[in-house]
Amino acid sequence: MKALLYKEFTLAMHPLCYVFIALFPLMILIPNYPLAIGFICVLNCYPIVFLGAKNGQQSNDLLYSVLMPVRKKDIVLARIILVLVMQAAFILLTTALYPLARIINANMPDAKDVGLNLNGYVSLISIVIIGYALADLIFFPIYYKAGKSIVVSTLFTILGFVFFLLIFTLALPMIPGLSGYKTFLCDSGLGVQFGLLGGALALTAIIHFLVYKISSKELEQVDL
Repeated sequence: MKALLYKEFTLAMHPLCYVFIALFPLMILIPNYPLAIGFICVLNCYPIVFLGAKNGQQSNDLLYSVLMPVRKKDIVLARIILVLVMQAAFILLTTALYPLARIINANMPDAKDVGLNLNGYVSLISIVIIGYALADLIFFPIYYKAGKSIVVSTLFTILGFVFFLLIFTLALPMIPGLSGYKTFLCDSGLGVQFGLLGGALALTAIIHFLVYKISSKELEQVDL
């Protein structure tokens, strides 16, 4: 596994991914910009990692990996870990910029509340974490089913993530009877919000276990 992870972070991790992860968290500093939109950007790294201008599918990375003396399920696990590290780095960098974003937003004329309330931000992170897990549940099984379904898997992944965000950030508050949903997310105590965050992390672990099991089974059946 150590050798596989070394391969993932030195060969599969295209330099452009580092650029995406370093730069796109800066979107939180844009006044009045919807925070949820910025978290979509990390999904753009998926086709770069799996296809890659130099190191991905175009150079038969998956074929090279399965020819190594390693188990196929370890290949899947190493790639899942790589993606989780990218997601975590993106969230952590965005969160590190959050205090500065609040200062900028507070000093802008006619600034609007776009989720910079601390309680709202923590709840948004919970939603994003679950959204990333569901995105991986879409992407990995589709990709490993054929070993090359980059376009289809990426398209459905981004659409699924956006649809999930729209439901929990826009649609639910508009449903009669759920008008207090947004108030609950933004005004509940931090203890409640961090409890929800802990629940989101637990659910994410369960979903990624399913991602690992399903994707491993798909890759075992693929004849490369």
